[in-house]
Amino acid sequence: MAYFQTKGVAFVTGSAGGIGQGAANALAAAGATAIAFADIDEARVKAAAEESKKHAIDSNYRVKAFRLDTSDRKAVEEVVQAVAEEFGRIDYLVHSAGVDQVEYAPVPDDDPDDFDRVQRINATGLLNVSRAVAKVMEAQEPRQFTTVSGTQRDLGRGVIVNVASAAAFVGIPAKVGYVASKWASLGITKTLAVDLAPKGIRVNCMCPTWVDTPMFKGEQEKIPPITDLIKKINPAGRPAEVDEVGNSIVYLCSPAASYVNGHALTLDAGMTAGPMIT
Repeated sequence: MAYFQTKGVAFVTGSAGGIGQGAANALAAAGATAIAFADIDEARVKAAAEESKKHAIDSNYRVKAFRLDTSDRKAVEEVVQAVAEEFGRIDYLVHSAGVDQVEYAPVPDDDPDDFDRVQRINATGLLNVSRAVAKVMEAQEPRQFTTVSGTQRDLGRGVIVNVASAAAFVGIPAKVGYVASKWASLGITKTLAVDLAPKGIRVNCMCPTWVDTPMFKGEQEKIPPITDLIKKINPAGRPAEVDEVGNSIVYLCSPAASYVNGHALTLDAGMTAGPMIT
């Protein structure tokens, strides 16, 4: 196994499009032997699973698509069990399922019901999936990796990568629901990392700023000036592309990151490093 390969079985939520689909395609291109796709949109997730075959390098690559509402704990447990039965194990979980607020409004004019909805999907859903997959991972045999020096290294029983946001580090006006859910996602990830490390499971978090996805396009419609804002405050002058996030997720899953645990990998072109002075 090469350092940046991800041979094994992956389970990717929110994989009908956006970051989730990009992550699945990147994992397939890095050598995944099988990927289980899951999303609330059944038709699109089936199409995404088939599309991923174009990117796979393993000649025996397999896919399976599931409809899944991650906020439904029982449904999550059933799907995760089905994945384990279909492929025999789960080596990588990439949890990308998430939503934005319906409307942006400052407190106290925000919608409490929408706040609850966002937490239920973005935070509770993340924990539902991580908990169910962790049970599968801790029961499976650990894997080994041969280093460049020829020694054997224990890779543990699995890797979890949760997709949060750079919003997990700051406050954003009029987005209390989304921001709260991402702070929660980061906190859950770090707690999982220390809980699961003794069981041989690494848990990390991807925290990108804007990514060119359907969710971002929705944000552009709600906040038209955001495109010019990104050009002004982001050193790259643009949002990240889906494949850039996917490749970073591959790194966190791969043997190259075998000593990385409980980490929040910020993908922002240097935006949070300091203010741009022009």
